[in-house]
Amino acid sequence: MLKRFISYYKPHLKLFTLDMLSSLFISLIGMLYPIMTRTMLNDLIPNRNYRMIVITGTALLAVYVIRMLLRYFVQYWGHIIGVRMQAQMRSDMFRKLETLPYTYYDNHETGKIMSRMTNDLMDVSELAHHGPENFFICTIMIVGSFAYLCTINWVLTLIIFACVPILVVVSLVVRKKMRDAFMESRKSIAVINSALESSISGIRVTKAFTNTATEVEKFEKGNSLFVEARRKAYHAMAQFHSSTSFVTDVFNVVVLIAGGLFLYGGQINFGDYSTFVVSVNLFISPVMTLISFVEQYQNGVTGFQRFLEIMDEQPETDKPDASELTDVEGNIKFDHVSFAYNDSREIVHGICLDIKKGQKVAMVGPSGGGKTTLCHLIPRFYEYEAGKITIDGTDIKDVTLESLRKNIGIVQQDVFLFDGTIGENIMYGRPDATYEEMLSAARRANIDEYVKTLPDGFDTRIGERGVKLSGGQKQRLSIARVFLKDPAILILDEATSALDNTTEILIQQALDELCKGRTTLVVAHRLSTVKNADRIVVVSQGNITEEGTHDELMRTGGIYAKLYSLQFRDDDGLALKGLL
Repeated sequence: MLKRFISYYKPHLKLFTLDMLSSLFISLIGMLYPIMTRTMLNDLIPNRNYRMIVITGTALLAVYVIRMLLRYFVQYWGHIIGVRMQAQMRSDMFRKLETLPYTYYDNHETGKIMSRMTNDLMDVSELAHHGPENFFICTIMIVGSFAYLCTINWVLTLIIFACVPILVVVSLVVRKKMRDAFMESRKSIAVINSALESSISGIRVTKAFTNTATEVEKFEKGNSLFVEARRKAYHAMAQFHSSTSFVTDVFNVVVLIAGGLFLYGGQINFGDYSTFVVSVNLFISPVMTLISFVEQYQNGVTGFQRFLEIMDEQPETDKPDASELTDVEGNIKFDHVSFAYNDSREIVHGICLDIKKGQKVAMVGPSGGGKTTLCHLIPRFYEYEAGKITIDGTDIKDVTLESLRKNIGIVQQDVFLFDGTIGENIMYGRPDATYEEMLSAARRANIDEYVKTLPDGFDTRIGERGVKLSGGQKQRLSIARVFLKDPAILILDEATSALDNTTEILIQQALDELCKGRTTLVVAHRLSTVKNADRIVVVSQGNITEEGTHDELMRTGGIYAKLYSLQFRDDDGLALKGLL
């Protein structure tokens, strides 16, 4: 872990070196005061050398001005190094998150991921700055002050130094408790962030169902966990600081008693004793700084560990010899494909399905039967365990993910739009498209007329997740996005099921235009939208139970015929939802 942490210093090696050199001079300047104090007490003052007293004091003041400038440099540029390292880690984490498979996001809440990106890396940034600086300065001060104290009276210095092992033992014993407590605290903050993100995203649902009290209760549970976690952390921290502070107090007592005895016995003169009392603080202060730094160290290390947990996640990968999928015609074949989520029971069992280029194939059947899962396997959002899926005869596992997904367009029921303008969301389908190509896509998706009524046109901001648009407008915008992408294969996953009848007709017209010349898979609950499909596949409990055209399936009188008849019985319209 240390090696990986140090690697983030490499781009800032020059600035880091200057920071450490500045810290070195700050430490050395700090050693001047007791040296000059000893000189004054033992030489200049007894000999009444007033001129040298003034010169020495003035020189010390000039050196302190230099130390002020050096401290400014260390404080400013040291933090800049930490911030830049934090930014690099954040960039690395974001890039890593972009490569992780669907399964990772199925098992990790957004708020907890965001907590690692923000809170944890902030503490890592502080450690990156203060860690080397504190360690470097304090080490020099401890070694330098110890050497100087030995020049005054080595026996008294060794007596003082004998207290250090006690301090180290106390630190090691209590540090583990602090580390565990702060890790638990991190997790509790992530829980709060997750609850907050969920509640804010769903605020409209909360208000609609007047469930504010429920959301408050859920949030307070996480808040209570946070309070308890911080209580444990502060309990461990209090133990640490109180016990270590007591040991440092012992230092002063030892200096007072032992120094007094040495002075009484004539083993040390008054000037050296006074200098020793002043100088011993040079030894104790960096020791205390290192002790106090343990808390920040624990925060930073814990944050970096949580950062590494994400960085060490297994990303989506291509085979070493994966090829580019080009000139796609759209022939799709499922050959005994099976799949299960997270080693649970299989959702798809040995599916065999052959879809020719340009065909429109509809998948219908009860909810949870595996329709959407089959569609997610084609762009490899999930990796199937057994069997094979091919496009134009090529195994999709033998091609790069990017080239595979570039040739597949997806329109879902739950449209996700980014906070930005209408034009930016359409251009998401192909960022390098021209403005004219974007306008053409909007026109083909039947959204251009609506956009013309807006004062800012395509520059109109749509709010978070497109909150300023209606359901139909969102759907048409997502269709325009796919028009612009122009894929060979199209997946429509219940694209109109959440719309009213009038809007559905308008959207269906845009979808029909979108399907032309493409191999299309349609997942639908409204069977009226798939009557004209080239083939209809009934998927139930992970198996294909029926297959054929609308007329063929109606004649067989199987599941499809029953579902279709039930859907169009006015008095049983709600019953269908129970089956689907």
